Amino acid sequence: MPADSEFSIRAARLEDADTVFNITKASIAGLSRDCYTPAQIAKWMGERTPRFYEDLIARGRMTVCLRNGVVDAEPGEVTRLFVLPETAGTGLGRRLLDIGVAQARAGHSGPIRLEATVNAEAFYRRYGFRSTGRGHFSHGLGGRAHRDRLHGIVSSRRPEGVPRPAEGTRRQASRHNRQVRTSLTG
Repeated sequence: MPADSEFSIRAARLEDADTVFNITKASIAGLSRDCYTPAQIAKWMGERTPRFYEDLIARGRMTVCLRNGVVDAEPGEVTRLFVLPETAGTGLGRRLLDIGVAQARAGHSGPIRLEATVNAEAFYRRYGFRSTGRGHFSHGLGGRAHRDRLHGIVSSRRPEGVPRPAEGTRRQASRHNRQVRTSLTG
């Protein structure tokens, strides 16, 4: 696995908000397209802007790999992890997940949870998470936090408010719609 210095990993700063926004948007568009329809992907970011990420960065828990990836966590939960499509498979996602899990363990003694897209489920399983259920995202625009219901889980989910694709429109989408919420725990 490449060293952190090769990835330029550091705590996110307010001036990274545009970079975090662009990484998130590119990651969703590039890595989710085989599991979600274009309409679902377009709705995912909603009206989100770099300002949304400034607020998250100001909390002091976000880590950024300059120009390549981002992870954010709070006690008990990895709340977001995104890498650019061209860096998928390089070890960056695993390194960021290591950082996110360590941050989530700080001040927390129970299982670590996260919510993941259908396309990322295998990545989290390889890390040791296990599925415990399926549903809609509890974070993000239009989502409501249901932390009690989600305690100790990781889940592959379709963003709340994003409709399922019409049956048979995409082979992968119809296959994964039966798996709307994959909850995993680690």
